[in-house]
Amino acid sequence: MKENRLLDDIPLGTSGRTALEVAKDAALQAGQLLADRFYGAKEISYKGPGDVVTDVDKAAEVMLRAILAREFPDMGFLGEESAGDRADQGYVWIVDPVDGTRNYAAGIPFVSLVIGLALDGEVLVGVTYDPLLKEMFHAQRGEGAYLNDTRLHVTDSTNLGESVIGMDLSYGHEGSLHALDIVKSFWPELWTLRIMGSSALGLSYVAAGRYHLYFHGHLSPWDQVAGMLLVEEAGGVVTDRHGKRATVYSDGIIASSKTLHNQFMRRTDGMEWRKPTRATA
Repeated sequence: MKENRLLDDIPLGTSGRTALEVAKDAALQAGQLLADRFYGAKEISYKGPGDVVTDVDKAAEVMLRAILAREFPDMGFLGEESAGDRADQGYVWIVDPVDGTRNYAAGIPFVSLVIGLALDGEVLVGVTYDPLLKEMFHAQRGEGAYLNDTRLHVTDSTNLGESVIGMDLSYGHEGSLHALDIVKSFWPELWTLRIMGSSALGLSYVAAGRYHLYFHGHLSPWDQVAGMLLVEEAGGVVTDRHGKRATVYSDGIIASSKTLHNQFMRRTDGMEWRKPTRATA
């Protein structure tokens, strides 16, 4: 199987551990930092309007980069706080040290950290870790998705209106309004909507069947790298806003079961949110 051959080709770390083992251990170490600092004072700055970063984000990324570089010195690195290599050229570790920084800075306990390994843009290993609930979502290409030791599967619900739908709003004003237009078009048929502030957890919750569908208009590679793999390995589909299989550079993202994804695409056909917003890399 091609996917398993890709996994077999991933070199072991300098400690002799697999990439997934290293990623999970790195997540635990950085996650402990996030948990220890959650209730304490943080240094907060802004990268742009509404785009918050804390000193913990930066410290956690430094920690993750050091661990991954020590184990895999020849692999690339792309992190939210320090940028780095392209996500689609060779082996690249893709990291978000705190996904949900606004929540983290405000003391809202819905945050995660993300570690993914891609080869030429194909995600092979993904970890999303919630350090406050100690929930480790993890997957390897072709090997299934797990929450800690429990195998995951997307929902078997067939009714979009009765589903739990997750979404988050991008920093772009117009794109967010278009996303809210989708919600308005579903209302009052739609029973349950959640806007929780961590796209990585949103995607992980789809893989776990907690959310039945998740959509977002604009994510970066580090936001979606692990979640994309988790959903696919849990039996779901992840596409861009046009219905094509998502990549780490996709223009928008929709994740769900095949049945609910098809319903969402039919219901939103022709809406502004579904139209291209930027060129994909």
